Amino acid sequence: MEDSQVLNHIKNLTEKEEKLWGKENITDEEVNKLHNIKLELDQCWDLLRQRRALRDAGENPNKAGARDIDTIENYKQ
Repeated sequence: MEDSQVLNHIKNLTEKEEKLWGKENITDEEVNKLHNIKLELDQCWDLLRQRRALRDAGENPNKAGARDIDTIENYKQ
């Protein structure tokens, strides 16, 4: 997946997230959707950072791959 594709997916997810947050009353199902969107956004941002780091190191950015949620969620901030 190219950087532009990852960024496009991030944009689409962000639009969905904003639409849900813009609602007056959010259902439990929508709260779950927001949670899943957040996780998917974290994966996308991680993939984009991997691609950029590989490119900066002179490596092929296509070597980057999406990491599982557990790995991403356990990163130290």
